[in-house]
Amino acid sequence: MQRFITCVLILSFISPCICIRLKYVTENNTYNVMQYGAIGDGKSDDTQAFSKAWTSACNAGGMSTLVIPSEKSFLVTKVNFSGPCDSTILIQIEGKIVAPGKEEWTFESRWITIEHLNGLKIDGNGLGEVDGNGSTWWDCPKCARPVVFHFHSCNNLTVSNLTISNSPKAHVSVNKCNGATFSNISIDSPAHSPNTDGFDISASTNISIQDSNIKSGDDCIAINGGSYFVNVNRVVCGPGHGISVGSLGKNNATEQVSDIYVRNCTFTGSTNGARIKTVLGGSGYAKNITYEQIILENVKNPIIINQEYNNYLEETSSVSVSYVTFRGFNGTYVGKVAINLDCSSSGCLDILLDQNNILPAEKGGAASVICRNAHGTARDTIPQVYCLSE
Repeated sequence: MQRFITCVLILSFISPCICIRLKYVTENNTYNVMQYGAIGDGKSDDTQAFSKAWTSACNAGGMSTLVIPSEKSFLVTKVNFSGPCDSTILIQIEGKIVAPGKEEWTFESRWITIEHLNGLKIDGNGLGEVDGNGSTWWDCPKCARPVVFHFHSCNNLTVSNLTISNSPKAHVSVNKCNGATFSNISIDSPAHSPNTDGFDISASTNISIQDSNIKSGDDCIAINGGSYFVNVNRVVCGPGHGISVGSLGKNNATEQVSDIYVRNCTFTGSTNGARIKTVLGGSGYAKNITYEQIILENVKNPIIINQEYNNYLEETSSVSVSYVTFRGFNGTYVGKVAINLDCSSSGCLDILLDQNNILPAEKGGAASVICRNAHGTARDTIPQVYCLSE
């Protein structure tokens, strides 16, 4: 009898906990990593908890939410949020996710892979942070350093209100995605960190990056081959190497990029502003590219086209560059050349410079312009561009 009473008492304490836990996990199809064994102390490996929570959210059906809660720090190794899923998923990253250091890294060159998903939303609610622990990698530039986020084959993707910092290499890689919007993203790595592009976009269409601040050791945004209809709006870049198309044509490749629109952006202390770079020996095209309403603050190379990005090769062929507009650039530069249009023998065609006012940061400095095989029109532009051929 006493044993029976003891069992009843134990069950009376345990069963409410079980019920509460199940309710917490399944109510409104919400799956919190803490309920799958995550510790959140920044030291314990929470990878398995993330994986289990993702599996539940992916298989739930309907709408489901994966919660990474605030006021916690989660150490995770390689993470793969892969579909296809039975659910349309929202990932709420309100806490901090941290990567292991270089000495503990035993995985591939991608840390968080998100792939084969439709309609995924990731929202940091202004609280979430993803830290790549890149400082343990940056003194080894030839190492196979991991990318923080790799989005592959995702359609109608939305990522917002999130901080991504200290990537070992690129912060966000977007590959073979159709329809993706990144907004209110803060990317933060120091100027000396090697190859830490903010965004690398390749083989993707209808991509939008807006209302974001990017500090990096390489391109703030790099738009690579197979990318079409990319819109960048209200982005602050610096430090960094600018917002670039390319480089295109590496390893004699045929690559194509078109319909790129960069508007209402600010470059602060960046190495470059608007840049198009192609490699000799490649083929294809970069066309219908517009940079407009751009603010410059002490930028080294405000406008640059470089069709001989690796000038140690002999010119056998080149990626064509045409229908490029630079309009509404205003501000200062600190380099030797304000506008540098350095094209291959086949030439850059239909270049338009319109309503630009680019001035030396130092009073009395002389503005310089270089054109080589560049064809187009310049109007209402300071410094004056006499070297364009029609």
